[in-house]
Amino acid sequence: MTLALDPSAEPSAPAVPPLSDLVARDAREFGVYARTGGWAFALMVARSVRPGGQAAGETPKVSAKEFAELAGCSPERVMRYYRAWDRAADDGLVPHFEALRPGQEADLPDADVWLSYYVSRTSATSERGTAIAQAAEAEGIRPTKALEVAENPTALRAAILADPSTARAARAALLDRVREDPGLQAELARDVVRTDDLKKAVASENRAAERIGYVRRIAESGQIRTPAGQTVEAPAPLRVEAERHLSLLDELEEDEDSGEWAAEAYDTMRSLVAEAVEADPCLRVQERRTKFYSSLQKATRAFEELTFDDAQDFYEDDMVQRLEELQQAIGSCLAALRGARGEQESQGNQSHG
Repeated sequence: MTLALDPSAEPSAPAVPPLSDLVARDAREFGVYARTGGWAFALMVARSVRPGGQAAGETPKVSAKEFAELAGCSPERVMRYYRAWDRAADDGLVPHFEALRPGQEADLPDADVWLSYYVSRTSATSERGTAIAQAAEAEGIRPTKALEVAENPTALRAAILADPSTARAARAALLDRVREDPGLQAELARDVVRTDDLKKAVASENRAAERIGYVRRIAESGQIRTPAGQTVEAPAPLRVEAERHLSLLDELEEDEDSGEWAAEAYDTMRSLVAEAVEADPCLRVQERRTKFYSSLQKATRAFEELTFDDAQDFYEDDMVQRLEELQQAIGSCLAALRGARGEQESQGNQSHG
């Protein structure tokens, strides 16, 4: 017998298999975790692990070690969830352990809050880890980020070597740390003096800083220090020029090389100071008098340091010759000064007459 098929009949849709309870459970658990992150697991620990101080007979909860054995993980991992919940409970975000019983549900914070309380690294529980976490919070970043960097110094080194912006951030942080760490200061100082390129760079920066300081003192104090060491009031035009150079130096970006600008400003101001001294007859005479006394004091100290107790051991004819030449030079100086004094006295007598 042949069956006739109705061409107008539509084919029946395949039957949909019933939804597996296992799939549904996975979907629900995934949704809980997507909304709450680690809080869902922390709740399991909080309601199942008994708090410290509670005896086994006082609660149906178990110890962290027993819970870890049942979970197939380490007690340390369980305790990290435990401590995260404890910190959140202290902040009022979740119930305290004593208020929870096994199987009890609770309103959980959002997932993005979880990492502020949970630290997955054991170093976070150490004194070092605590300090890093506190510094991270002060900088407004998650402690886990800072701890991850601290635990992988090779990665930090690679980032510093490859990326200028990371290197600048590391330099700024290192400078902040150096100010509070005398030991690190000494280590860095030793590194600098042992590295020729760094030693030259430091010397160059010191020279630039001294030159900028010279210009700044003129601009801010209104005084100049002459080549002979006198401190006098700066002429108004000279101070204005110092202020102009200083403003140019202050406008330099932090990463700009100030050495060339500092040298130009310093040389300019030194020339202007010398011109100011020469332009003032009284100051010019006083400058020469100061230079003379300075040289005389140096020569006197040098001569006083000579000792002749053991002259027989090191005597040479050249020494006598040099001293005789020095004696002649001193005689010439005395003659010139006595002549100048006589001329002054003669001029004084004429003026009184």
